[in-house]
Amino acid sequence: MPEVTTPYATGTPCWVDLMASDQQAALDFYRDLLGWQGQPGPAEFGGYTVCELHGKAVAGLGPKPQDMPEPPPTVWTSYLASTDAQATQDAIVSAGGTLLVPVMDVGSLGRMLIAADPQGAVFGVWQPGEFSGAQVVNEAGALTWNELHTSDVPGATAFYGEAFGIEIEPMEGADSYWALLVGGRAVGGVTRLANDPPGTPPHWLTYFAVDDVDSTVDALVKRNGTVLAPPFDMMAGRMTVVADPQGAPFALIKPKPM
Repeated sequence: MPEVTTPYATGTPCWVDLMASDQQAALDFYRDLLGWQGQPGPAEFGGYTVCELHGKAVAGLGPKPQDMPEPPPTVWTSYLASTDAQATQDAIVSAGGTLLVPVMDVGSLGRMLIAADPQGAVFGVWQPGEFSGAQVVNEAGALTWNELHTSDVPGATAFYGEAFGIEIEPMEGADSYWALLVGGRAVGGVTRLANDPPGTPPHWLTYFAVDDVDSTVDALVKRNGTVLAPPFDMMAGRMTVVADPQGAPFALIKPKPM
C-alpha cells in the first residue's frame, strides 16, 4: 500500500474534501463505489468525516453549511500543503488570488484556508498540525492526481509560482498539457479550460484510482451517478469523468504502470 509517512512538501496536493447537501448519502455512495469507511464526525468539527481506506485517511466528507446566504457548490476541493498558512495566505493575496475562507485553526489537527486563483479556480491550503493529509495515495480507491483546468496557463504559472513555488512546465509526450512540479517532481497537472464543455468554470479536478474503470462506471450509474466523459484511453491510462448523485464531478483512472 502506498502509504504517506513523511510531510507533504509545500505546494503538493495533500488532501481533498467534499461538502455535501446529504452527508450520509454521500458517505454511502463513496463507501459502495471506492470502499471508504466513515461515520459523521463530532459536532465540534461540524460533523466532518475523515474517510478511511484500509484504516488510513483518504479524503474528507462533510455536511454543506446551512447558514450561508448562498451555499457553496457541491465540488471536490484540492488542498495544497503549506508550512505556514498565514504566510501562504499573504502570498496568495499578493499574487492576485481571492480569499474565500481566511486562515483558521482546525483544533490541533492543523490550519486551513480556502482561496481562488486569479482565473477563479478554488483550492484549499493545509498547514499540518497533528494531521498531515492523505495517508494513502496512488492505489485503488485513493487519490492519485489533482488537475487544474484554467483559462490562462501563463497566468496560472505566475500565480502558483509566486504563492507556492510551484513550477508549471509542458509535460513530455503530451500535447497541450502541463505538469505541476514541486522540487522537480510532478505532483499534478494543468490543462486548458477550452477542453471542457462550454460554460465550465476554472476548477481543480480530483482523480481517484480504480482497478477497472468500466466496471466502476457501471457501479456508479447503478447508484445514480452521472457519466460526464465516457471511459477512454490516454497516455496515463484509462479514465473517465463522472459526477456523484449530488453533482460533484471527479475523475476515475486506471493508471498505466510507469
